[in-house]
Amino acid sequence: MFERLMGRFGPQGWWPGETPFEVMIGAILTQNTNWTNVEKAIANLQREADFSPHGLLALPPGRLAELIRPSGYFNQKAAKLRDFLEFYLRSTGGEKRRMRRRPLAALRRDLLAVRGIGPETADSILLYALGKPVFVVDAYTRRVLSRHGACRPDASYDELQRLFMDHLPPDAALFNEFHALLVRVGKEHCRKSVPRCEGCPLEGLEFPSP
Repeated sequence: MFERLMGRFGPQGWWPGETPFEVMIGAILTQNTNWTNVEKAIANLQREADFSPHGLLALPPGRLAELIRPSGYFNQKAAKLRDFLEFYLRSTGGEKRRMRRRPLAALRRDLLAVRGIGPETADSILLYALGKPVFVVDAYTRRVLSRHGACRPDASYDELQRLFMDHLPPDAALFNEFHALLVRVGKEHCRKSVPRCEGCPLEGLEFPSP
């Protein structure tokens, strides 16, 4: 699957974001919206405040919510951002290297304990901001795999993640590229309502029933 997707689409260069901290903020803001809206929200934050954990926490909660309005669910996301920023400062002292040095399992557990951070958001932060070898699962991943017989449509997040991590080397660059390629084929071919199977790089690829 990876070889077919890479052969058709080539490297995707994910995740959008100029710094690891921006990727972390983007991972929270992108919940239930698209990246174009996230970019607008981040641009607002960068214009208004010092784009740092201390700078963003210094914003009044209502103003923070207003600045991230383009990302949708802005009041809830403002609260999530504040909780994450407090966690970030508490656990790292503002030094990202301290977070990166922590063992993957322990850091993932602590991220999941932060309000509003679920598995997909936590794993996006771990993989794309910190370079940890953990596979990110999203709706595109589930749709593509289930339609090709690699998993049940109702497989859990953990089951889907293990499918990749148990059968691939623990390589952050590989996980990064594979996930991005699944999103690409999901958007262009494996659409939610009417899939465009003709010409899809995965056309005809079937896995044994799980």
